[in-house]
Amino acid sequence: MLSSLFWLSLLPLVHASPYAQPGAAAAAAPQPQSTPSLVQLVPSKTRRGLTDDIKSVLGDLGSNIPSYVADGVANFFQELPVGDGVKSSLGIDDSQLAALPTQVLNIPSYGNWTDDGWNLRFRGNVYKQPEIEREKLDDLANIFLIDVDIEDLPSDEADRARNLTSEIFVVQQGDLNVSFHLEPAPSFGSSGEPGGGGAVTPEGGEQDITLPYPTTDQGDFDVFLPIENPSGGLQPGNDTSELQRLNVYADGTDSGNATSYLVPTDGLTIISDIDDILRVTKIYLPKQGLLNSFARPFTPWLNMPDVYANWSRSIPDLHFHYLTTTPEQATRVYMQFIYSTYPGGSFDTRPLNFSDVSATLSIRKFLLTKIFETFPQRKFVLVADTSNSDVMKAYPQMAIEFPDQLQCIFIRNVSATDPEIRFPYDTSVFEEVDRSKYIFFQEPDDIKGLDILNGQCVNDSIPQDVTFGLQNLPFGIDLGDGDEPEEDAATSIFGTAGYRGLLVPGAAALVTILVTTLFPLFH
Repeated sequence: MLSSLFWLSLLPLVHASPYAQPGAAAAAAPQPQSTPSLVQLVPSKTRRGLTDDIKSVLGDLGSNIPSYVADGVANFFQELPVGDGVKSSLGIDDSQLAALPTQVLNIPSYGNWTDDGWNLRFRGNVYKQPEIEREKLDDLANIFLIDVDIEDLPSDEADRARNLTSEIFVVQQGDLNVSFHLEPAPSFGSSGEPGGGGAVTPEGGEQDITLPYPTTDQGDFDVFLPIENPSGGLQPGNDTSELQRLNVYADGTDSGNATSYLVPTDGLTIISDIDDILRVTKIYLPKQGLLNSFARPFTPWLNMPDVYANWSRSIPDLHFHYLTTTPEQATRVYMQFIYSTYPGGSFDTRPLNFSDVSATLSIRKFLLTKIFETFPQRKFVLVADTSNSDVMKAYPQMAIEFPDQLQCIFIRNVSATDPEIRFPYDTSVFEEVDRSKYIFFQEPDDIKGLDILNGQCVNDSIPQDVTFGLQNLPFGIDLGDGDEPEEDAATSIFGTAGYRGLLVPGAAALVTILVTTLFPLFH
């Protein structure tokens, strides 16, 4: 636990009441075009030993950072090994690698309508998965666990940890050309609706496509390409409100199958985070968060599946898009969970090139901007939770930059219902957002009955009492003006006193570590 003296030493550095800076004026979204991959814009960092990587980000920030922060909040979704790093860790050579089959992670994506017809995004990674001996696999899995040995886990949990570890230790294949076969998709996703909700099976669309660009050095591909419609079986996106499903099969492997969605020009899209909003992760408790991610079966958060199923049933032609900044290697289990629990939809993950902390903090905004600009006439509802600091910046920034496209923002206030969370979050950017556009909620039922299609974003029965600045400061410390909060913490959406203040650089550095470094590494 942090010492009281450590926190008290920060008090002289705190000054009062800045206001959020005004956001930039919203720019007109360009007409979507067929474009090459953008994943090469962020260079990769040199890889180091995996054990060192897990502790490096927080440890390198300074000796004043408590060891339990550096050791306890594992950096397992940063600096994951790739390429030569995996080969070195596993002790395999090029000849052994060459004998392995090539596999494809094909991420369910979306297509948009342009003046030239349908464009479909192809997104994923090409890799080879070495066979790892059980003893070595257990040693690697133990790196990702805190205060527990894989041999002490129940057998089913140990198997899950081994499976995810083996998915992380893969060797990406660069400079390869990837081909796909497309055909109408009869069904996909859950929610109790035929085919998973608001999408239909088109009467055409079968074709073969080879990507014009080879995979990056880290095996990634990400490109929009025009698809043909010779039979006229694909409905034009500007002449239909229905989403159309296409199965996308990677040639030469049975591992690269996905269902993608042709999304009409107009309509409503739900963009949803996953951890601690759709499933119980508890990333803010490192030991539990790692067990929940690596070993335990994914569990829905309360009745959130009912909320999404209700939206899917009651709103015609609703598009669901699941956006997580979990890196590619760890996303298969996420996709399996989503498509067995929530309505079918497209998916976004963090490309391998977005590998360091600063890139992790920028990738969500990058992916959000990409989909907003791809569908300039659609409306968007954004859903996430307060334990994710990049959400707390990126979501309100989207409202500021794309005010005509942003329909609603729904943020689960984790600290209001889970006393175990001990790290702050920052609501500052929300000060520039119309209050009628967002709600901080506690339980899924708080948003279940809202008429989001017609822009009802606020449940008037849920007290907000929103203050703008740092919230939920750790260990009960209140750096505010000393006044007691007027609201009852049991009924207010903000169960702790809010802080509105300016930090000089020394204190700002620490708070930045706590607020912007810990949680985005896992979401």
